[in-house]
Amino acid sequence: MKNSQYTVIKRPSKFGILNISEIWLYKDLIYSLLIKDIKVRYAQSVLGIGWAVIQPLFFMVVFTLIFSKLAKISTEGQPAQVFYYSALVPWTYFSSGLIDSTGSLIQNSGMMTKVYFPRIILPLVSILSKLPDLIIASTIVAILMVWFSISPSIHIVLIPLLILIMILFSFGLGAFFSALAIQYRDIKYGITFLTQILMFATPIAYPTSLIPKHLQWVYALNPMVGVIEGTRSCLLQTIALPLDLILIGLAVSIATSIIGIIYFNRCETTFADVA
Repeated sequence: MKNSQYTVIKRPSKFGILNISEIWLYKDLIYSLLIKDIKVRYAQSVLGIGWAVIQPLFFMVVFTLIFSKLAKISTEGQPAQVFYYSALVPWTYFSSGLIDSTGSLIQNSGMMTKVYFPRIILPLVSILSKLPDLIIASTIVAILMVWFSISPSIHIVLIPLLILIMILFSFGLGAFFSALAIQYRDIKYGITFLTQILMFATPIAYPTSLIPKHLQWVYALNPMVGVIEGTRSCLLQTIALPLDLILIGLAVSIATSIIGIIYFNRCETTFADVA
């Protein structure tokens, strides 16, 4: 009689963090889901990859006309187009990743009820699949910098850290809200509204220097503050590196990802029942 092999699926710990070794076993699934998400986003679309730049370009034009030309809000001596677009690129990545990851469990509910895999993969894939959009949209930043004869600062080496902060923050929120949304389906609509509010609580249309100095550390509890100001500092030599805001944002994003994963693990055993 041949020996049989069994796979034992244990209930995730309520206070456990990511099981990296288990997720690594499903790397092929992650790759397949990433490719599927990217293809679905661009398949049978009129503009193809152009959709990655339309939203930030549209808001750049609107912000330039309203906040720079009419309201005369300072862009710290930089061309308004570069000032706004360099902030809109990371913001678009964060907001679209958060919205998609929140609905990831609902969209893949059929798969969850048929086969086992670490459910945390779904919000993670939603976040990572937006990286190509981030890269494509960033090419417009490079074009604008060449057009306005702007050279990046030496701080540009910190761009990977800023991307990491965005991934951690959006993944933590996405894991939390996706676990909540599969039980309360109207959560995904609330997230769209939340991102719209957060957009104006983030220094996209205005510089952080307008916030009183003694309150900036509170403002930086939104990690996207450090990301956006850090991005501007990396690209525009006249803007000082806000290292304190970046470090606060990094700490908050790590804490958010941990809390999000813990909540996700506590709810995971009920996903198949409510999907």
